[in-house]
Amino acid sequence: MDIKVIRIFNTYGPRMSAHDGRVVSNFIVQALNNEDITIYGDGKQTRSFCYVDDLIDGMIKMMNSRDGFTGPVNIGNPGEFTMLELAELVIKLAGSDSKIVYKPLPQDDPLQRQPVIDLAKKELDWEPTISLEEGLARTIEYFRILLGIY
Repeated sequence: MDIKVIRIFNTYGPRMSAHDGRVVSNFIVQALNNEDITIYGDGKQTRSFCYVDDLIDGMIKMMNSRDGFTGPVNIGNPGEFTMLELAELVIKLAGSDSKIVYKPLPQDDPLQRQPVIDLAKKELDWEPTISLEEGLARTIEYFRILLGIY
């Protein structure tokens, strides 16, 4: 049996659940409802966010990769953003009046998550192409329709 292994990092985009507990969906739902956006910690911790279309492109390239190459390969966007930057961008793109509030950071929450995608670039000729701003705009539009907020 042939196998290929990828590691999927933070992915977001249309069709994600509004209440799945992930930061992107939480921030978007809060912003569209003009509710306070909750940041845990000081907002300086970073994350990387990969738009779903980029993830799918990486998965297809992995499935079509050369025989004998099984990975594992990191599929994610190496661009880092602070939680504060993410919240501010969501507020801007949603045209929201939301305010940012801070709550204590859980002890097990890492300060940084960022994939190294050098192997994906080399073996798959893959890297993400959708910017965070473009991906968030598409995702916010999906949530507007889903939640009936125009």
